[in-house]
Amino acid sequence: MAKPQRDLTTGPIGTTLLAFALPTLGSNILQSLNGSINAIWVGRFLGEGALAATSNANIIMFLMFGAVFGFGMAATILTGQSWGRGDVEGARRAFGSAIGLVLATSIVVALLGWACSHDILLLLATPREALPLADAYLRVIFLGLPASMILVLAMMGLRGTGDSMTPLWFMVLAVIVDTGLNPVLILGLGPFPRLGIAGSALATLIANGVSIVALVAYLNLRDLPIRLRGAELSYLLPDRALVKTIVGKGLPIGAQMLVISVAGLAMVGLVNREGVATTAAYGVTLQLWAYIQMPALAIGAAVSAMAAQNIGAGKWDRVGRITRVGLIYNVAMTGVLVVAVLWFDRTTLGLFLAEGSAAIPIAQRIGLIASWSFVLFGATMVLFGTVRANGAVWGPLVILFVAMFPVRLGIALLAHPALGADALWWSFPTGSAVTLLGATLYYIYGPWRKGRLMVPASSPAAAE
Repeated sequence: MAKPQRDLTTGPIGTTLLAFALPTLGSNILQSLNGSINAIWVGRFLGEGALAATSNANIIMFLMFGAVFGFGMAATILTGQSWGRGDVEGARRAFGSAIGLVLATSIVVALLGWACSHDILLLLATPREALPLADAYLRVIFLGLPASMILVLAMMGLRGTGDSMTPLWFMVLAVIVDTGLNPVLILGLGPFPRLGIAGSALATLIANGVSIVALVAYLNLRDLPIRLRGAELSYLLPDRALVKTIVGKGLPIGAQMLVISVAGLAMVGLVNREGVATTAAYGVTLQLWAYIQMPALAIGAAVSAMAAQNIGAGKWDRVGRITRVGLIYNVAMTGVLVVAVLWFDRTTLGLFLAEGSAAIPIAQRIGLIASWSFVLFGATMVLFGTVRANGAVWGPLVILFVAMFPVRLGIALLAHPALGADALWWSFPTGSAVTLLGATLYYIYGPWRKGRLMVPASSPAAAE
């Protein structure tokens, strides 16, 4: 079999970007499809209360994920820049240091989350009828956090070396195991006990564990660039210089995730006050939005990987063209999905909610007001992906903070007396517009081109 790595520093930008982005898009779609299928199992077998419980728990999980995600993103940029300049050992050193940091951090976060899950749900004003279910679901999800983070980090590292196909295959494996085990563990089919909503979380834990073990074996079997074996296992004990770089850049990136997560948690708290039907409608809408944002996330990741490799190779003339092509692809692909989801909204909502559910018209209203804002979101992801590829992390953090808190939550609170629940949904396009404006100004006028986020060269040849 041919090596799956792709050289992102040569060839036509449009076709190279698309060929790299499509497998990433496939992985993202599978991940969202997996979540949607699991939501269907939960909603159909356990009811709207359980569906509302998973919605609250998943928002919290995104918050915990953001606490360690920044380290992985910083390491991915380092890996991509090292690979772009042909420094394989440097890529492995960066990846190993990230694995060590993320594993230790995710274990700590998982333990804290297990201990505090009930209190966190109370702070969110989780509806009383959904609270026991959300707590049972969230505790098991926390147990699976280390395996989930290592799996995500390994996939990010592979993409940093130009390989977007291998992550796709192992995402397929995780989805097959997860979706297959969900009804078995929820209902207690065959010899398995009936675990209810906790069974859905346990299925995800098992699926991620199986996938990461298989992926590690595959990395070594195929001798892929980020594989670690023999003396290279010492790279799992992070190098001091790498720790400084990964933490210095990773914390602001993680803070960006936390800003989004905390804003999401605050929004869930506001939505919960509108009642169980609105909470369920919002949870289902989030499932549909996960699909709408998939092209933007895939294109943003592809732009970031391509920009990092080209910066590492010193090919700055290609970086601006990569960004422009990414913006064009985002408008085309995200726009098509927005139209499709709105056109067939009742059909898709019927997959999650029973016919005649009070949540259906609420979900339709949410989608009509806010779904189009993901075109703006996608353009922001492309611009942020480019500037992050050279280590610029503080500008995006400030922009996101302003857009999420003074703008989005401000609109949701201040306009609520006049608009009611619609104020919550109008806050999404308002916040997205402000984020895109800030990202555009920073990309054009910001100092992000002056920095260099590079792992120290592992040899004189790599330095040259």
